[in-house]
Amino acid sequence: MMVNVRFKKGGIGYKHKHPHIQVTYVAEGKFEVNIGEDISILKKGDSFFVPSNIIHGVECLEDGILVDVFSPHREDFIK
Repeated sequence: MMVNVRFKKGGIGYKHKHPHIQVTYVAEGKFEVNIGEDISILKKGDSFFVPSNIIHGVECLEDGILVDVFSPHREDFIK
């Protein structure tokens, strides 16, 4: 499953976890990305991987778009 998520500067993708593996591409903007204990600043063209059941979240530092890919698909997004 692939999802585009748009953020305004200051927007928060609150820390959470799920059983899916996730790969995310930064299509636009700049983000502080928290995965487990690691914190990175990522910008357009960067990507990151989130293993299953690892706490993760983002803070948008510049208006941006993240392209999230999940496997298996997210039932909670379909409902």
